[in-house]
Amino acid sequence: MSGRTEVVVTGLGALTPLGRDATTSWEALLAGASGIRADVLGEHGHAELPAAIAGTMAVDPAELLEPVTAKRLDRSQQAAFAAAAEAWADAGQPDADPERLAVSVGTGIGGVLTLLKEDDALETAGPRKVSPRTVPMLMPNAAAALISIEYGARAGVYTPVSACSSGAEAIAHAARLIRAGEADIVIAGGTEAAITAITVAGFAQARALSRFTGDPACASRPFAADRDGFVLGEGAGMMVLESAEHAAARGARVRAVLGGAGIAADAHHLTAPAPDGSGQIAAMRKALRQAGVEPGTVGHVNAHATGTPLGDVAEANAIREIFGEDIAVTAPKASMGHLFGAAGAVEALFAVLSVENGVVPATRNLADSPIDSEIHVDVVTQRRQARQSAVLSNSFGFGGQNVSLLFTAA
Repeated sequence: MSGRTEVVVTGLGALTPLGRDATTSWEALLAGASGIRADVLGEHGHAELPAAIAGTMAVDPAELLEPVTAKRLDRSQQAAFAAAAEAWADAGQPDADPERLAVSVGTGIGGVLTLLKEDDALETAGPRKVSPRTVPMLMPNAAAALISIEYGARAGVYTPVSACSSGAEAIAHAARLIRAGEADIVIAGGTEAAITAITVAGFAQARALSRFTGDPACASRPFAADRDGFVLGEGAGMMVLESAEHAAARGARVRAVLGGAGIAADAHHLTAPAPDGSGQIAAMRKALRQAGVEPGTVGHVNAHATGTPLGDVAEANAIREIFGEDIAVTAPKASMGHLFGAAGAVEALFAVLSVENGVVPATRNLADSPIDSEIHVDVVTQRRQARQSAVLSNSFGFGGQNVSLLFTAA
């Protein structure tokens, strides 16, 4: 791979259902904790809805910001802003050339909470009660734009909106910017805060949402024989990516290498994966090829695995096609739910920490729920040491948009 620009990870930041930052989220994941809670809709719920459980953020993101700043931002923007600040500090607050600094932050929907709130104000009190900040607070690109303003990033601001793949695609795009020579350093990740009655109702009507009525911590059950859908989640994950040359020149700590990023499309169906797994397989193979590594060098796969009956089997089959039945596979959504536009970024962050610490996190909720007999990969049910120093992280979104990120040890 001589002559190719190497992309490294130098900073991490997160706000998830498991913790207020990257460290506490990671520690909670390893401890087998759950961030899924009950009665999350409160007075906004409806009796006809299924159990209102979700992976809400461990702390209100507004608490992590200055009050004046928080008031001007949608909840999804608050989470992104807080996670970016943590990632930037973790990277050592680089003295970056503004013309060589870019931002790439994905989201599935943007400021939907603001949209719903201000529509309520319009309907109940009239147009004069609608906030003048409505449009900046609801537009999907606002999180990326706000981060670029905060850190003076002038090399470009990008906002992939690709459903569940948004955060991972933002990271992949950041790597492309660095390898193309358009930036030396990129703040990249994803954010989402869309736990509302309308999203719960919509996913429930589509039969994608879990209807589990027991302990909320047991509701998200990827790969389990009795899984019945995903659980909504929210949060943000950010990382600072740099060219290896730029990181070395400033003496930065390198946490991992982003060896490859594969993007492929199913071109099959708006919500269902391709039956033959062709798009998912292509994304994984592209990531491996770009990284210049063989499948046998990958220690485990961080699966997209949302807990839907169809999706989990399709992904397991695609993974087996490349890695065989013995590959270790883990699914963080069992612990925190599905963070949609933020999922790929937060799980990429977990992949970096897995590589850095040589640990494979366990998948929750499989002790009392046997693994589906149609799943023919090694699903990790107990935390274990990694066999190899590379991790592949998958994110597959509605629309057949597939992204795989391959991280290796520094």
